Amino acid sequence: MPLIPEEPQIHESAQGPRATPASGRTASTPRPVPGPRPAAPARPGRAGPNRPVPAQRSTPRDPAPAAAQPAKSATSAATPQIQLIPASAEGALDAAEEAVDLLLESGRAPNEVLVVTTGDLHPWAAHELSFGEASYWAQHDAREDVFYADASAADRAASRPVVVVAVNGGADTTVAAALPLALARAAALLIVCGDPQQINAVLGAGV
Repeated sequence: MPLIPEEPQIHESAQGPRATPASGRTASTPRPVPGPRPAAPARPGRAGPNRPVPAQRSTPRDPAPAAAQPAKSATSAATPQIQLIPASAEGALDAAEEAVDLLLESGRAPNEVLVVTTGDLHPWAAHELSFGEASYWAQHDAREDVFYADASAADRAASRPVVVVAVNGGADTTVAAALPLALARAAALLIVCGDPQQINAVLGAGV
C-alpha cells in the first residue's frame, strides 16, 4: 500500500514495516555551512567542525516523538519502521535536518543517526571530505556523532538505529538504489524526506 502523508510525528514501533508519514517541513533559517577547519569548534579528540547547529527558533517545535513500544517478537523488532516526510528536492535536506533535530531532542544519541543524501552532499560531509577520505571515514568508524554520507558511498556505512534519507536530487536510479540500502542499514527507523510519488514507487510495494 503506498505511503500517505499525515500529521508530523517521529517515533518507533514494533508493529512491523508501517509508514507513519509526516507533513513536510521547511526550515525557517538556512543552516550554516561549516567554516574553515582552524576557526571551527573542535570535535571530541580531533580538529574539525561539529554538525551544524540549528538556528534559534521563534516558534515552538512540534511535540517530541512518542516513546518506542516494547518489541513483541524478534521478527518485529528487527524490522524498521518507515516514515515519509514529503518535501521537494530543494527542501529535502532541510526536512532531514529537522528530523534529526527532533530525534536528538527525543533522546536519541547523535551516534545512532546516519543521514544519506541522494543529490548534493550535506555541507558537513563536503567539508570533511576536503581533508581526505581517510579522515572522513575515520569519523564514521569512531561513531561519535551524526554521520552524513552520499548515497553512492552509503554501502560502506555501518548500520545505525536510525537512518534518514534526504532525496535532494540525483538520478532515479540513484534514488532507487539508495532507499533499499538505507532500509537495510536502519535497525529501528527509516525516515525518508522527498517526493512521495517517487518514494512510493521504490518502497511502497514493500510496505
